[in-house]
Amino acid sequence: MLTRLSAGGLLLASLFLSACSDDPQSTDADTAPAYDQAQGKRVVSHYADVALATFGDALSGARALKTQIDALLAAPTEANLAAARDAWRAARVPYMQTEVFRFGNAVVDEWEGQVNAWPLDEGLIDYVDEDYQAVMGNPGARANIIASESLKIGEQTLDLTDLNAELLASLNELGGSEVNVATGYHAIEFLLWGQDLNGTDAGAGQRPATDFATGPDATGGHNERRREYLSVVTDLLIDDLEVMVDEWRPGEENYRAELEADSVENGLRKMLFGMGSLSLGELAGERMKVALAAHSPEDEHDCFSDNTHASHFYNGKGIRNVYLGEYQRTNGETLAGPSLSDLVAANQPAADSQLKTDLNASEAALQVLVDSANQGTHFDQLIAPGNAQGADTVNAAIDALVVQTTSIEKAARVLNIQALNPDTANHSF
Repeated sequence: MLTRLSAGGLLLASLFLSACSDDPQSTDADTAPAYDQAQGKRVVSHYADVALATFGDALSGARALKTQIDALLAAPTEANLAAARDAWRAARVPYMQTEVFRFGNAVVDEWEGQVNAWPLDEGLIDYVDEDYQAVMGNPGARANIIASESLKIGEQTLDLTDLNAELLASLNELGGSEVNVATGYHAIEFLLWGQDLNGTDAGAGQRPATDFATGPDATGGHNERRREYLSVVTDLLIDDLEVMVDEWRPGEENYRAELEADSVENGLRKMLFGMGSLSLGELAGERMKVALAAHSPEDEHDCFSDNTHASHFYNGKGIRNVYLGEYQRTNGETLAGPSLSDLVAANQPAADSQLKTDLNASEAALQVLVDSANQGTHFDQLIAPGNAQGADTVNAAIDALVVQTTSIEKAARVLNIQALNPDTANHSF
C-alpha cells in the first residue's frame, strides 16, 4: 500500500525506465504481433476465467470465515476462536493468488484498498498496549473506534454510534493517512489475533476469546461493539468480493467484457505487467525488502497472525498461475487452458523454458520461508537485527523474484510487447 525508499541490492537497469500506469497500453502499434490473433484472444479469455475462479474461491473462503466468526460470537471459546483464525488463514490462500490481477487492471487496483490495505495503525480500531508506537502524525492512531461513539478530526466530529459498513469504509485513510485501515482482511486479522507484542521474537497476537464474551468473564471492554465491528467488517468483505466476482463473469456488461473487447496486445500486456509488477515492486519490494531493511515486524504483511510466509508464497503462486494458465481451486480441481506460456513457446522455446525455470526457482525460494515458519521461525524472526541467516533467506527470495521479472520482460518482448516497465514501487534492486 505504501511506497518507501528501498534498501540496496541487485541492480537491473532495464527495470528502471519508468513505472507504467495500472492500465498499461501498447506504444508499439506498428509492430506485427508474434502470435495468432485467435489464439491470443483465447489466452486473454482464459485469463479472465482464472480470475473468476480465483476471486470465486476467495469469496467462498470469506463466507466460510463468516460462518466461523458467527460461531465464535455465539460461543466465545478458545476453540471457536482458533477455528475462526484457521478459517482466516484458509481464506487468504485464494485471495493472495488474486493479487496478480490487481496490477494492470485498474478496476481491481482501485477496489483493493478496502479489501487488503496494509500496514494498519491498529489503534484506530481497538485497544492497544500502552507502549504502542503509532505512525507519527496520524490523527487516528489512538481513535479506538470500538471504545468511542464519536471522533474529532480537525474541525470535524464523526458520529461512530452505528458501526455500519458505510461508516467503516469511510474511515479508511482517515485524515489522509494511509495507515488508517478500518476494513478488509487485516482489520479482521487484528480483531481475531490482537496486537503481536513479540517484536522480532517468536509468537503472534494473543487476543483472548473472552474479548468477544458478554458475560461476567468478558475482557477487553466494549465487547458488544467489538462483536458488532467484527461481524460488520466480515460481511463487508463478502460484499466486496461479490462485486469483484461479478466483474469477471462472462456474458455480462462488466470489466471482463471490456477486456475481451480490447486489443489482444493490450490484454497480453496487462497479464505480463501484472506478473512483473507483483513480482518486483510489490512482493520483492514493498512486502519483503522494506520489512527486511527496517527489521520491522510492523511492515510484514500479516503481522498479527504471523501468516506472512503463506501470503508471500501464494502471491508467487498467482504469478505462476497467470503465465501457465493454470489454477488449482480450493476444491482440488485444476483449471487449465490457453496460456502465455503457449504463445511464448511457439515463438521462442528457450525464453519460455527460462521463465518456467525462474518461476520454479522463485517458488522454491518462497517455499523456504514456509518451511522455516513450519519449523518455528516465522518471517518476523527472519528479519530480526543480527539474524544474518534469516536475512540471507529473505534476500534469496527477493533475488529470485528480481531474476524472474527479467524473464517476464523477455517473454513480453518475444510477443512484441516492448517496454513492459513493471512497477518498481520506487525500489532499486
